[in-house]
Amino acid sequence: MSVEEVVAGIESGMTVGIGGWGSRRKPMALVGGLLRSNVRDLTLISYGGPDVGMLCAAGKVGRVVAPFVTLDSIPLEPHFRRARQGGTIEFTEYDEGMFMFGLLAAAHRLPFLPTRAGLGSDVMRVNPGLRTVRSPYEDGEELVAVPALTMDVALVHLNRADRRGNAQYLGPDPYFDDLYAKAAARCYVSCERLVDTADLLKEGPVQSLLISRSMVTGVVEAPGGAGFTACEPDYGRDEREQRRYVDTPWEEFHEQG
Repeated sequence: MSVEEVVAGIESGMTVGIGGWGSRRKPMALVGGLLRSNVRDLTLISYGGPDVGMLCAAGKVGRVVAPFVTLDSIPLEPHFRRARQGGTIEFTEYDEGMFMFGLLAAAHRLPFLPTRAGLGSDVMRVNPGLRTVRSPYEDGEELVAVPALTMDVALVHLNRADRRGNAQYLGPDPYFDDLYAKAAARCYVSCERLVDTADLLKEGPVQSLLISRSMVTGVVEAPGGAGFTACEPDYGRDEREQRRYVDTPWEEFHEQG
């Protein structure tokens, strides 16, 4: 598929999960397609980075669900920060562990999963909709019931993929992209390079085959499609471009591309 074909299937008001982590292996080519589209009022589910910041700056976002929004080497994502402080978006904040359990619950088609994460913290205070449950076993322990983070669409970027949708990461971390793929009604994978199925195992071990074709609706070949975020080992983060993104007014940065 092309970026434009993927974006054509995303409508205003949808819940969109975006893989990667902070400023690492974000599907920025697909995010760029959303920026050029007319969609609005999206709910974003993300271990957030510039994907969240750019979409907030462009007025595409109604709600963000995230444990953080960071550029890693630059701690605070500036456009998300302005949107949050200005009250132009709603924000549901979980800690990293709770967020992972929300992805797991959605991936396994469960309404929630219990966890100790969040107990005794302000996460419960700032998310009054969260509920607790008691263990049905002898201990009767009270646990947080983290709701499933279900999505209409997931967007992820991997190093390699075949045309069927089998996708492979070659860097140091899967960043939960497989959970996004399983949790969404539709998942679109962009990749650095399309290869024949038989060549995937020439690129890395079988454990690197993170996403199965059974989870994928479409594949986009997008060399450099995570830039300026890191997509190791193909390339690292472009720190100069990331700094330009932070220091340049959004309208000017967006116009320059």
